[in-house]
Amino acid sequence: MGDKVQRDHWVGFDLGGTKMQATVYDADFRSKGSKRAKTKGSEGAAAGVERILKLIDEALSEAAVGRDRLGGLGIGCPGMLDLDRGILHDAPNLGWKDLKLKDLLEKSLGCPAVVLNDVDAGVYGEYCFGAARGAHCAVGVFPGTGIGGGCVYEGKILRGRKSSCMEIGHVQVLPEGPLCGCGRRGCLEAVASRLVIASAASAAGFRGQAPHLVEDVGTDVAAIRSGALARSIKAGDKAVEQIVRQAAKHIGVAVGNVVNLLAPDVVVLGGGLVEAMSDLFLEEVTKAAHKQGLASMVESLKIVAAKLGDDATAAGAAAWVRHEVDSTP
Repeated sequence: MGDKVQRDHWVGFDLGGTKMQATVYDADFRSKGSKRAKTKGSEGAAAGVERILKLIDEALSEAAVGRDRLGGLGIGCPGMLDLDRGILHDAPNLGWKDLKLKDLLEKSLGCPAVVLNDVDAGVYGEYCFGAARGAHCAVGVFPGTGIGGGCVYEGKILRGRKSSCMEIGHVQVLPEGPLCGCGRRGCLEAVASRLVIASAASAAGFRGQAPHLVEDVGTDVAAIRSGALARSIKAGDKAVEQIVRQAAKHIGVAVGNVVNLLAPDVVVLGGGLVEAMSDLFLEEVTKAAHKQGLASMVESLKIVAAKLGDDATAAGAAAWVRHEVDSTP
């Protein structure tokens, strides 16, 4: 009889609203193969699952690893999740509802699968391999289209009974502030997301206060992405710099409130906005968080930029499924 095949490889999957990524890791968590594709959520959930499996097989092929070598798969997802049953209840950007993702993936791949929140996976990735390595309590804040948050406490992802938690984007920072997509007023997302920043920058362009931005990309909000904002500030558009700094201050206030609750030793800031303007964000968030947080809480606090970039969610999802498999009796 031949030797039993060793299940010593792990797959991390990042399911995004527009892009998805599958990465295969060996036992020492070195990346052996990675593939990306467009999500195409509008094609429906069934087609989406097929695309997920196809991308996993392409990554396995690049890694020269068979499905029989898989110890498990972790998949970071956006939207409302039932974490224990691995059900994607509602992913607004994909249009998928009540998808039994864990069951479908386990049945197809023949290995354990864990479904987790994409931001939680990203923060766990930074905890295991990146900017928050070895922290007692690590909080991640990722401003983008929305503002995502996650927390790893004593090596475990902080979560609710069934769902993920740390919805820092919906912490109220301005009681009578603008309307948020969630229907409430003054949420952090309503005053500091990239969409809000881009809208304000566009208005500054219309008023003649951001000539470099207008020359670069015009005033279409969809075209005003993180890189365009960074270039505008570098070229001397003071109005745009002020808009971004104000958003970063709001994030700092929310971070300070979280510090008072959880006393994290590390807060990781990530996402495209922070990558494009890390010095500005670190400066303003640190200043506002220290002002908002209790002195005894902030004296040992480090606020740092994420290190893993686009690979954080896949790396964290793979590491989390290994953690779950290893801790199952």
